[in-house]
Amino acid sequence: MSLSRPGAAFVFSHPAHVLAFGFGAGLAPFAPGTAGTLVAWAIGAALLVWWPPQALLALAGVLFIAGIWACEVTSRHLGVADHGALVWDEIVAFLLVLAMVPDELAWQGAAFVAFRFFDIAKPQPIRYFEKRYGGGFGVMFDDLLAAGYTLLALALVSKALS
Repeated sequence: MSLSRPGAAFVFSHPAHVLAFGFGAGLAPFAPGTAGTLVAWAIGAALLVWWPPQALLALAGVLFIAGIWACEVTSRHLGVADHGALVWDEIVAFLLVLAMVPDELAWQGAAFVAFRFFDIAKPQPIRYFEKRYGGGFGVMFDDLLAAGYTLLALALVSKALS
């Protein structure tokens, strides 16, 4: 079965779907990846009030592993390898970015814009790995690379500013 436009009934029919769709953020009718990244920003901002960045980084690692399972199961149930509404990958990758950038709105905003750019544009080798790896790992891994590009770009900006 292939669902081109899954609805809330599908999303909330299985725990893996709930995670893969970012608690429903993936149902956004326009730019679901951006909606998922905004969810991550809200979650990260809330957690960083009480948690040190290292704890958020550790959480992102655990959520990455959970995402492999959730995206694998959900992709199989959808009949689509990497459906655009799967946003858990954006959520986890951006939580990782938030754990590494300064806790300042300007840096977080720049991180948001850079991450969305790299996630959408998929410069090499992101595009290569997106095609190379399938399943839940493949869904999660390309966004991890986009997070890496984001952090590299922000590090270069920081160095240029200092």
